[in-house]
Amino acid sequence: MSASPVSEPVLDVQDLRVRLRTPRGPADVVNGISYTVGRGETVAVVGESGSGKSVSVLALMGLLPDGVATVSGAARLDGEDLLTMRPDRLREVRGPGIGMVFQDPMTSLNPVLTVGRQLVEGIRAHADVGKAAARERAAELLAEVGLPDPGKALDRYPHELSGGMRQRVMIAIALSSSPALLIADEATTALDVTVQAQIIELVERLQREHGTGVVWITHDLGVVAGIADRVLVMYGGRCVEDGTVDDVLEHPAHPYTRGLLGALPDLAEPRADGSVPDLATVPGTPPAPTDLPAGCVFWPRCPVRADPRCETEQPPLAVLGAGGGGLPHRAATWCTEEAR
Repeated sequence: MSASPVSEPVLDVQDLRVRLRTPRGPADVVNGISYTVGRGETVAVVGESGSGKSVSVLALMGLLPDGVATVSGAARLDGEDLLTMRPDRLREVRGPGIGMVFQDPMTSLNPVLTVGRQLVEGIRAHADVGKAAARERAAELLAEVGLPDPGKALDRYPHELSGGMRQRVMIAIALSSSPALLIADEATTALDVTVQAQIIELVERLQREHGTGVVWITHDLGVVAGIADRVLVMYGGRCVEDGTVDDVLEHPAHPYTRGLLGALPDLAEPRADGSVPDLATVPGTPPAPTDLPAGCVFWPRCPVRADPRCETEQPPLAVLGAGGGGLPHRAATWCTEEAR
């Protein structure tokens, strides 16, 4: 964790909303989220599948299909609004402005092109360099991300690499133009813990060296505790809690955040007989974005329900107090005190 809370934001997202046209009617997938990412800062976005995490960053990148997605709000990258950019300008920004590591490297990399060709294509798209210089730079990037024998790796196809190696290639592509902002969408999902730790260490090192802001999307709260400066908890397309990593993980205020933390295994505190207690669960399933509750989005699954307003009114994202470095700790619930 390397960010200063007063650093100038590289990304400023305000009231981002995404509505998708579906056969079942309009789906409100992202509903008014706001956050900033400072230079050298890591903001973790957490929540269950279907909470709107990936769609929110795809909207920033302009990667949602036209005619299906309606995006509103503002998302300023170094002062320029990504949501109102012309397509040609947005293509210029992808790379030196924003680099993205997608969830599945096997489906993100082109299976019929070598790793080197895919890296060289990205480098030359944003820099006036020849093929030889771009290939040399590609080899340097693969070495930087820790791929063994990078010269030979350039001539390999994605299927010839392991999952961890493919993920490193994706990180190399994302970092090939030294972006101001790196978005890592489940960058370590389905990788073994050793490779996961190596990739996290790699991103942190490159972040320190280049001052890159990072948005890290994940389900793994253990990863969040180790890398994040701030945490944004999403549920049903809404931000239900945010604050510094210490505030959110050590003093969770929203019942959903407490449910996520309660589901983490704790092998350090077995019972007196040596057995390990069962994992806590959050009952039910997330709501369909075409049929969101009228009140608190978590109300149908909430074990607390301490305030009758939750059923019919949406709790505002209210400041609970100043957290570390003066950053606010906020939660969208009326049930914080009753549930503690």
